[in-house]
Amino acid sequence: MKRACALIIPSLLLMACGPLPGEAGEHLASAAIPVEVVQTDEGYRLLRGGEPYTVNGAGLEFGDMEALAAHGGNSFRTWRTDNGRMTGQEVLDRAHELGLTVSMCIEIGRERHGFDYDDETAVSAQLEYARQEVLKYKDHPALLTWFIGNEANLRFTNPKVFDAINEISVMIHELDGQHPTTTALAGFNPELAGLIRERAPDLDFISIQMYGDIVNLPRYIEASEWNGPYMVTEWGAIGHWEVGKTTWGAPIEQNSTQKAETYQRAWKTGVGAKPKQLIGSYVFLWGQKQERTPTWYGMFLEDGSETAAIDMVHYIWNGEWPANRSPEVGVLQLDGQRAADSVTLEAGKSYEAAIQASDPDGDSLEWQWEVMHESRSDKDGGDREYVPEIVPGRVTSKAPGEVVLTAPAGPGPYRLFVYVRDGKGNTAHANIPFLVN
Repeated sequence: MKRACALIIPSLLLMACGPLPGEAGEHLASAAIPVEVVQTDEGYRLLRGGEPYTVNGAGLEFGDMEALAAHGGNSFRTWRTDNGRMTGQEVLDRAHELGLTVSMCIEIGRERHGFDYDDETAVSAQLEYARQEVLKYKDHPALLTWFIGNEANLRFTNPKVFDAINEISVMIHELDGQHPTTTALAGFNPELAGLIRERAPDLDFISIQMYGDIVNLPRYIEASEWNGPYMVTEWGAIGHWEVGKTTWGAPIEQNSTQKAETYQRAWKTGVGAKPKQLIGSYVFLWGQKQERTPTWYGMFLEDGSETAAIDMVHYIWNGEWPANRSPEVGVLQLDGQRAADSVTLEAGKSYEAAIQASDPDGDSLEWQWEVMHESRSDKDGGDREYVPEIVPGRVTSKAPGEVVLTAPAGPGPYRLFVYVRDGKGNTAHANIPFLVN
């Protein structure tokens, strides 16, 4: 048996040891709310229970559902049915309690992870796995849509992946006639549009995921002659592959204030630019993760602090700012230089670092500085990364917004991080990469 099949079979074996779908009785909700995509004179619309339903949502796996609801979000998407901490049933139940809906993703094999779409045994096992997941959750009232895989087209070569996606979509429609199907695409272009039309026509809409390049989505839609409905199911920060780099290859990250501005620009010029076709969006990421840095994509920090990106999305969803907003920061400088200057330091020597900060609400600010090794990860597509080690004892406070950094003794790439907290659960952040000789 090929490796690809092994990715699916363990899940099927686990299910064989537990109750069959429908046997869980009191654990299963049985009042599905019908959802459909319709075309009107004003364009495409998502209807839930017969009423228009525009998705103002976020990608959320381990994030704060309560905070999402409090900020005016109405839905979230997942990347798998069981995330290892909560079952799909628990996710749906909690969402329903909070008045949220869930676009549930059925994880499928990716070619870049070794899945072989020429392996008929593996593809059949995957279809059966998907069938069992649909039977588990199709009648839950919080279920909104089915995502069939996430970015299965990333670095793919075998177009049969779209045949498999279509086969799963057909199966879902046979078992569950009340929830639309889609697949989340990494980017969008005429080639992808053609593959969807030819090989996956059963999908009810497409889902597109883009970062800095989202501002160009309207022209990609036009170039692809795509006239159907779509969602944007990951958007937010500029990707680490899309930014400038230091001379040693470290990507230069925006600070939290710049990121909020990026979210606003992404919404205005990309996500919301074609309202007649857009049926909703999921911003990324309602939570925190390590991907090149601990602050790059998460709208929260590891300690649960909210950032300015949440303020901006709150404004987009509600037309007004939250009651308390995050601090704002300027450009972080080290030894009088910016990140784009490719800051190089001598081991053991001391250098000054400084940044300006303010708070829209006039809250008093607290400062935290730390030095971290530069990530050496070569992962892509959001795959799990290790968290680089913190280098303690390198920073001495001089004044609010000013410190003295003693360069680590070991040569190599590092980053200096600063976190500015308002004492009310909101934090601004910035970092600057540097190289020690």
